Amino acid sequence: MFLTISTTGTPERPATDLGFLLHKHPDKAQTFSTSYGTAHVFYPEASVERCTAALLLEVDPVALVRRGKGKGRGGAPDAALAQYVNDRPYAASSLLAVALSAVFSSALRGVCAARPERAEAPLPLRIEVPALPARGGPELVDKLFRPLGWSVESQPVPLDEKFPEWGDSRYVQLVLEGEVRLADALRQLYVLLPVLDDAKHYWVSPDEVDKLLRAGDGWLADHPEQKLITSRYLSRRWGLTRQAMERLELVRLAESDDLQVEDVDNAVDESTDTEEKPVPLAEQRRDAILEALRGCGATRVLDLGCGQGQLVQALHKDVRFTEIVGVDVSVRALTIAERRLKLDRMSERQAARIKLMQGSLTYTDKRLTGYDAAVLSEVIEHLDLPRLPALEYAVFGAARPVTVLVTTPNVEYNVRWETLPAGHVRHGDHRFEWTRGEFRAWALGTAERNGYDVAFTPVGPDDPEVGPPTQMAVFTRADQPDGDTPDGRDRAHRPGRETNGSRRTDERTDEHTDERTDSEKEAKAA
Repeated sequence: MFLTISTTGTPERPATDLGFLLHKHPDKAQTFSTSYGTAHVFYPEASVERCTAALLLEVDPVALVRRGKGKGRGGAPDAALAQYVNDRPYAASSLLAVALSAVFSSALRGVCAARPERAEAPLPLRIEVPALPARGGPELVDKLFRPLGWSVESQPVPLDEKFPEWGDSRYVQLVLEGEVRLADALRQLYVLLPVLDDAKHYWVSPDEVDKLLRAGDGWLADHPEQKLITSRYLSRRWGLTRQAMERLELVRLAESDDLQVEDVDNAVDESTDTEEKPVPLAEQRRDAILEALRGCGATRVLDLGCGQGQLVQALHKDVRFTEIVGVDVSVRALTIAERRLKLDRMSERQAARIKLMQGSLTYTDKRLTGYDAAVLSEVIEHLDLPRLPALEYAVFGAARPVTVLVTTPNVEYNVRWETLPAGHVRHGDHRFEWTRGEFRAWALGTAERNGYDVAFTPVGPDDPEVGPPTQMAVFTRADQPDGDTPDGRDRAHRPGRETNGSRRTDERTDEHTDERTDSEKEAKAA
């Protein structure tokens, strides 16, 4: 891929000053290594009257494939067509923009100790890009560059000159001319090349917002296509786009009032801000589980369907839990859990408290016997109803921990989720979601069949009409001492035995903030 920057001059202001501004000597051809290939800077012409600097980027197709793996939404769509057959080595894209920033970094900042007055002044510039992918065609190219003071010539490249009936490709030959400061021209190219391509070869992370605002300083805040530029540059990541737009609006307001951004954005004093943020439901669920486990005195705990290991991590922070076993059917989820827990960085003593195992919860497993407690948090609703008896026997009949905690969504609460369409479950893999009555009936039946007592407790805000978002049942093996649970919740004994106090049902799961990853998340990822 190729780009040239040309300027004209006079004996008093020679065009070869472009070499000072770019920090690249016109008499030398220079080479720079990049992550995806080699960048060359050379001058096809260098005289007092006219000087042209050329940037040629030779993309290494092997590096493009190897480094492009796993880029997800951040990867260029064309690179996914085939490993070695795509337009990335030939068309101006984010690869060229990154090379531009790396090779001309000082020029982008407007730094030139040798010619500071030239760096600050507009220059007669002509910029040519022979092959520029433009999703939106010449019309969009014109909309992006003309408001910045450029004279724009964008000639569509035909798909095949021998077959004009095939029409034009999405590529254009771009020529820009205008009196523009060199640093501004380079920053505009850095942003708008990937915007026109509408793709990036790397994952767009939150620090891209800062990059955009730095490169857009002085021109982006007032650009009529600001929203499109911001959205495309940030790969349509809505949260990052909103953040960038808000900050650009502050810049615009500050410039209009001739103030600093800090003077405009002073409505909130962080040192005195006492507003409490709502606690995510997933965090409330973990807290309720930890409280119940501490209340029953458990020290050796099973997390059945542990997903990515959030609960295992929370249990590990409490030294009273001496043995923590996470079980999941998904190898991928267990791998993520291992990375989250950083087991390889723990001391031998700390790592010995945690064990991660692959296993199915619908089959008996001798490794799971003899534990104080087992947790099934947001698990049962991912099983088909005919499979629940198998899970019941494997956990309550075979493993038989002293205490079993089960949480599941309360479908009655779904009407309180404004973003959840009526009649829909909270997660696409949920096979069912129970009312409080249905969950109570299942829990009482499970307790009766397997020799357990069961108590119910709400998790999350307990709505007087529809109950809490998540309901939790605490099963205690009936051969343990009778009486109230340690934290004072009511215990509903098996039918035929005395009950103490009223019974409640609840559950708590916001699948919009659900953090578990078991077999259903594995299927979704696939």
